[in-house]
Amino acid sequence: MKPEHSVQTEPMSKARLRLWLQLLKLSSGIEGELRRRLRDRHDTTLPRFDVMAALARHKDGLKMSDLSRYLKVSNGNVTGIVDRLVEEGLALRVAVPGDRRANLARLTPKGEAAFADLAAQHEAWIDELLAPLSDSDTQTLMGLLKKAMTQEARHGSE
Repeated sequence: MKPEHSVQTEPMSKARLRLWLQLLKLSSGIEGELRRRLRDRHDTTLPRFDVMAALARHKDGLKMSDLSRYLKVSNGNVTGIVDRLVEEGLALRVAVPGDRRANLARLTPKGEAAFADLAAQHEAWIDELLAPLSDSDTQTLMGLLKKAMTQEARHGSE
């Protein structure tokens, strides 16, 4: 009688590594496509979109340092983008009462309208790019990612 052959499975660490690489490939691919579409169809950039999105979420405005922290980029990157938005009438700078050195960046009504159009396009593109996922797939994946993010948060605080 021959001994049974056990099915050789890879260690979970290898499977998780492959998962990470697939997530990275998916994320990078989507980001690249968004960058291309923003550039080609709207003559804008993803960092500019991100700044406008942050300002749209904070109607009262954000200090440049807060905006940099929020977006996890340098003050210089944010300042250049806000400067161009101000020049185009899409944003403005407002003095912070009691702090002569600080300004808040805020979208103008024109900036809010421009961002609303971009945001609608962005949402439609994401919907298109992730269309192969069913509602059930999307909910399952969201739950799994939240679970992984909880684990990451625990390790990030060490």
